[in-house]
Amino acid sequence: MSAGLVQAQETIVTGKVTDVTSGDPVPFANIIFKGTSIGTTTDFDGNYLLKSSNPTDSVTASYIGYRSRTKSITRGIKQVINFQLEENVTNLQEVIVRAGENPAYEILRKVVRNKNKNDKRKLTAYEYDTYTKIEVDADNLSDKFRERKIVKKITQVLDSIAIIAGEDGMPILPLFITETVSKIYYRDNPSLKKEQILKTKINGIGVEDGTTVTQVIGSSFQEYNFYQNWLNIVSKEFVSPIADGWRLYYDYDLTDSLYIGDDFCYRLDYFPRSPQDLAFTGTIWITKADYALKQIDANMGKQANLNFIEKIRLQQELVKTDLGPWLPVKNRVLVDIGELGKDRPGMLAKFYTSNKNFITNQPKSQAFYERTIEIAEDAQMFTEDHYWDTLRHEALSETEKSVYRMIDTLRNIPVVKTYTDIIKIVLDGYVKVGKIEIGPYLGAVAWNNVEGWRLQGGFKTNYQFSKKWIYSAHLAYGFDDEKFKYQLSAQRILSRQRWTTLNFRARKDIARLGVDDEDLADNPIFLAATRWGFFRRGFYTDNYSVAIQRELFKGYSQKISFRYWTFDPTYEFGYIKDPQDVNSPILDNFQTSEISIESRYARDEVFLQNDNERISLGTNKWPVISVRYTHGFSGVFGSDFEYDKLRMNLTKRIKTGPLGVGYLSVTGEYIFNTLPYPLLALHLGNQSLIYSPITYNLMNFGEFVSDHYASLQYRQYMEGFLLNRIPLLNKLKWRLLATSNVIVGGMRQSNQDLISNFTPDGREALPAGFFKNGKPYLELGYGVENIFKFLRVDFVHRVSYLENADSRKFGVLFTAQFQL
Repeated sequence: MSAGLVQAQETIVTGKVTDVTSGDPVPFANIIFKGTSIGTTTDFDGNYLLKSSNPTDSVTASYIGYRSRTKSITRGIKQVINFQLEENVTNLQEVIVRAGENPAYEILRKVVRNKNKNDKRKLTAYEYDTYTKIEVDADNLSDKFRERKIVKKITQVLDSIAIIAGEDGMPILPLFITETVSKIYYRDNPSLKKEQILKTKINGIGVEDGTTVTQVIGSSFQEYNFYQNWLNIVSKEFVSPIADGWRLYYDYDLTDSLYIGDDFCYRLDYFPRSPQDLAFTGTIWITKADYALKQIDANMGKQANLNFIEKIRLQQELVKTDLGPWLPVKNRVLVDIGELGKDRPGMLAKFYTSNKNFITNQPKSQAFYERTIEIAEDAQMFTEDHYWDTLRHEALSETEKSVYRMIDTLRNIPVVKTYTDIIKIVLDGYVKVGKIEIGPYLGAVAWNNVEGWRLQGGFKTNYQFSKKWIYSAHLAYGFDDEKFKYQLSAQRILSRQRWTTLNFRARKDIARLGVDDEDLADNPIFLAATRWGFFRRGFYTDNYSVAIQRELFKGYSQKISFRYWTFDPTYEFGYIKDPQDVNSPILDNFQTSEISIESRYARDEVFLQNDNERISLGTNKWPVISVRYTHGFSGVFGSDFEYDKLRMNLTKRIKTGPLGVGYLSVTGEYIFNTLPYPLLALHLGNQSLIYSPITYNLMNFGEFVSDHYASLQYRQYMEGFLLNRIPLLNKLKWRLLATSNVIVGGMRQSNQDLISNFTPDGREALPAGFFKNGKPYLELGYGVENIFKFLRVDFVHRVSYLENADSRKFGVLFTAQFQL
């Protein structure tokens, strides 16, 4: 055949472009015949089709942030050429400065002006079917790591894993893969969302029941709306490249205009003005007709002020609905967690969602959305491959099929099972032994000035014992006070649909005045820490309680509890039984019975059900408001006092744009009766060098007690604000913060008169102070966190009550913390 005929034949090249490290597709990459203008772009799944009757002898694949790669082809035939692109971390894009205004700016202004008609939040309601796939892998497996004794035991598996990343990719070790099929529902006014998880398939090292995992891996936790000014990713606020204030954070370059499907689009590359900001580098495609977001590729690299994260990549493709606003049809998220030490592996977390069958403006009733996440009873049944082939929106790749096979092999290797169990103990605090769990290990050993060394052992039952009853117990012994302590509890789960529990508890132990172990149940580390150190105002107590709690409707729960408890101080304390009688005895112990009614409202709070536990993931926009009324009965079970208390609290996470995030807590309480001060409100001081967000850090222990007060505590985390823009300092990735604590309160004279200067046996009593003449207590602080990634230093100034004995005007406090 002549050369002319071969030249005239059409050359067709198909293939896929993937990331060399993760093996993930690289969508929107440019594919051209080298030396020509003949080209195309890859689709969302990295696939491409390129054809020409007049090609050159090679094809080049390129994309922003990657090194270009060229491969030779054979002209005149149909062939498959796959590319794996390597990230180019040193190739920082330069924005070309032209005479006149940047043409990208007018496009961005029109995008912002058209948000109201393009943002999906403008729909009255929408619903769609969604398929979610998540894979977690260990990566950066160095030769030295592979030579470790433990790792060698799985070398046979490791030696075959190069195929997971691809033919010339980096080897990765799969740990977890899961798939979920769900139905998503949303309505506006009020804004409500629900996910019905219909089917789920989980395969991972250390995963057993999978109830919690099923909820987390649903589509609800993989959704990002770039029409919002700020996106919450890994608990940080990132600024969108199409935010209203886009020009403050980004530079842009209009690089191309092309058809994507049926939509003619402008291609804009964008870059953060400050590389340390929580902002993205990438590309957006904006439709010419609607100035809507058609596609986006958003990347955050290791230069950003974020710990342990090497890279975050978000990719999204959207489709226009029949009513105008656009909905995401495909999403892909990659989070690359860096190595925590030399020759230690990192981790890759990959998320993919595919959406279809959109229905708009057919809202359900508000009652339909009461459970934010709902799992079908048969969700984990039917895990066979042939069944899931009918559910997936796209078939699994050969690589993903290999991941399933490898995890099945790995989870059965003895050394892997052993280390999985160890990790669970560290995270949960308990050692699982069949139907019970031994622990928690955090409370196993402690030392304080009252008990000396304290040893404790305990257990709790798990869901395998019962899905309705939870029993727990612990027994402790102090070697100095030579006393045994114990706690027994039982919880009955009456309803999971509207979460309802009935709780019983009996406890004999030592406690600190002002520290409520029930309120600290969700903070086991701080609770364990209260067992250590100097007990300035400790007391022995017998405590018996019963409580019932029910969620009456979405966001609103009601709790009623009865408690009997005794107070036997370990410090010098006394109160006058009748201040009007000069011969009145001085007492130092009492007992009381009380009933409490508490209402709590958190409008958009999201919960996960973890086996027999319910875990709050917090609120998004609305505050958490709680109101508690307590009545004490005199004479009931020997109770010494009758009293009434009313307490209110509001907490809220506040997004403050470029200033970061703030946390506000406002509390007020009024105690109507005359009572010994241990039954009043003791404000928690802090005389240590460790900063605590729940205490007044320059207030001495017991310095202030109130029978009425209002307090405000505020913390502002400024992320990289200011410091990101200071040369040299921005390399340290330090972050500024500010704190303020203010409290206004007082103690009525009748309660002051009860305080005795002496104990019943004549020793001098430990004094208790109170606020005077409505004068507020105020402390203001500022600090730096993220020093060496773990250290936080606070500088706190006390503004008022400086005349008090032993008051501290200024303090430097430290905290070790783990955060991104």
